[in-house]
Amino acid sequence: MIISVRKFVLCVSCALLCLSSCVRTEQVDVLIVGGGASGISAGIQCARMGVPAMILEETPWVGGMLTAAGVSCIDGNYNLQSGIFGEFADSLARRYGGWEALQTGWVSYINFEPQVGQEVLTNMAEGCELLEVRRETMMLDVARKEGKWVVLFKNAEGRKYKVAANILIDGTELGDVAKACGVEYRIGMEAASDTGESIAPAEANDVIQDLTFVATLKDYGPDADMTIERPEGYDPSCFANCAVNPLNTVPETGQTIWEPGMMITYGKTPNGKYMINWPIYGNDYYVNAIEMTREEREEAYRKARNFTLCFIYFIQTELGMKHLGLADDVFPTEDKLALIPYHRESRRIAGEAFFTLDAAAAPYEYELPYYRTGVAVGDYAVDHHHFRHPDWKNLPDLHFYPIPSFNVPMGVLIPKQNDIENLIVAEKSVSVSNLINGATRLQPVVMQLGQAAGAIAALSQLDGRTVRRVPVRKVQLALLKSGGYIMPYLDLPKDHRHFIAIQKIGATGILRGEGRNVGWTNQTWFRTDDPLMMEDIYPEGFYDGPLGLDKGPMKVGQFLGVLRGMGALIPSEPAGWWESIGLNAFDENRVITRLEAAVIIDSSIDPFLMFDVDFDGNII
Repeated sequence: MIISVRKFVLCVSCALLCLSSCVRTEQVDVLIVGGGASGISAGIQCARMGVPAMILEETPWVGGMLTAAGVSCIDGNYNLQSGIFGEFADSLARRYGGWEALQTGWVSYINFEPQVGQEVLTNMAEGCELLEVRRETMMLDVARKEGKWVVLFKNAEGRKYKVAANILIDGTELGDVAKACGVEYRIGMEAASDTGESIAPAEANDVIQDLTFVATLKDYGPDADMTIERPEGYDPSCFANCAVNPLNTVPETGQTIWEPGMMITYGKTPNGKYMINWPIYGNDYYVNAIEMTREEREEAYRKARNFTLCFIYFIQTELGMKHLGLADDVFPTEDKLALIPYHRESRRIAGEAFFTLDAAAAPYEYELPYYRTGVAVGDYAVDHHHFRHPDWKNLPDLHFYPIPSFNVPMGVLIPKQNDIENLIVAEKSVSVSNLINGATRLQPVVMQLGQAAGAIAALSQLDGRTVRRVPVRKVQLALLKSGGYIMPYLDLPKDHRHFIAIQKIGATGILRGEGRNVGWTNQTWFRTDDPLMMEDIYPEGFYDGPLGLDKGPMKVGQFLGVLRGMGALIPSEPAGWWESIGLNAFDENRVITRLEAAVIIDSSIDPFLMFDVDFDGNII
């Protein structure tokens, strides 16, 4: 039968229209696109708070950079094991037989095999009755319809379906959902004039950090020869200074040339495996794939994978470690490399808060009191990888710029545009400067940001508010109740009776912590055991009257008198009350400690919940 071209086109168009209209639409309260480090944390937190959530992940694995990208040696937060990140670390320790079993490499105190991390996160997710995780599912489109986000997906079998959600969370590696939703964003380095950061470049550029395709090597025994086929384009000069060997030249970057054994054990994991994510003339690779099409990204990633294979070949041949071969029991990939690249940088949205290096370095002197709005804490150095960029010599050299441990403001998760509602952006796509991204991008911080995103989404649904209207203090309180930190204090473990008190009082700014930079260690201390000085009290915004005391240490009786003058309900005979709130050795005539002062303020006034704060940290 002969059909005219016009009729044929009409028939095809009608068929496609029918197919589109027949795509099934599912409903869910909270939809998370991307099951990476932040996405899986968001889903777990949301479900635990009683709100149904769905995670749609493009790969077969959840965990993102922790697992699918193979970065299984955690950077930082060893003493700030907040929330779901802390649970994950505890689970790893139990899995391997104790914390000492995780201390196998020298780059990290928490080392594990990627597939084990994936199993642990899967188990945590499966323990949440209200959380559904779907893998190998690709996002095709997103639209705003009738007050909901409607996302079109395709599963591994090619079947298309839609999910309509009240709240949408972007947990993708490169902020692809944010872009599809029309969110404003930045890529690359901002100019110093744009951020106020003195060490930022004079002019903005589109340079991002190097990415890495991680490999996991395994020791197959001294007599084994696991040498891979010589990769395409192999050039040993690219890796000549990765470790001590006959090909060494004078390193232009000024980095230390380590012995080969030190390089390999850098990321040693349990069970005789080695994470190959070596930053010194190793397998870092520069390409800015953020704005590429899917096809262009795949080609760029193919080249990056090949670069890592070249490095493995160098290790096996030039360094004589042919007994180290690509692990055959870690990644389910044909070449045995990680499933996805380790992206150190993404799109960064324009959010309700804009967190910078200066805000992290001097939180109490910064123009905005962001520290009052913290939802995640970090203590790792500001770490940037740029040595594979062809023009690295002209980029800012941070030298691990010294900052104290820090907290990240809640507003970085919320797009600033008022016409984009009920969208939360997590992972590395939050509203931070390029420079501070070098510290906020690390695994513990990203997991916490995901947990905060989940808490915001859950409270939005539970309270019938839009995401933008969820109170900062309610989110922070939900995180504290979930074992999270909102202030980066090292003084008390999170299971201490007074942990939450110093967290809350610190977040008001009435008593403030002290930041320190000790070598590689970034610290902040509440100074719980120090005497309370009159000049340590900052009641602005909570109490505007005079405190009526001179500078210097305060005695217990004096302090209680000050609080009574501020309206605190403290008994005239406070000894019994003192003990009831968990304090010891009541004596009106001795000097009061900062911990005691925080507990008393929290118990008698509770300024944390007295007033909410806006995204800038200003008291409402």
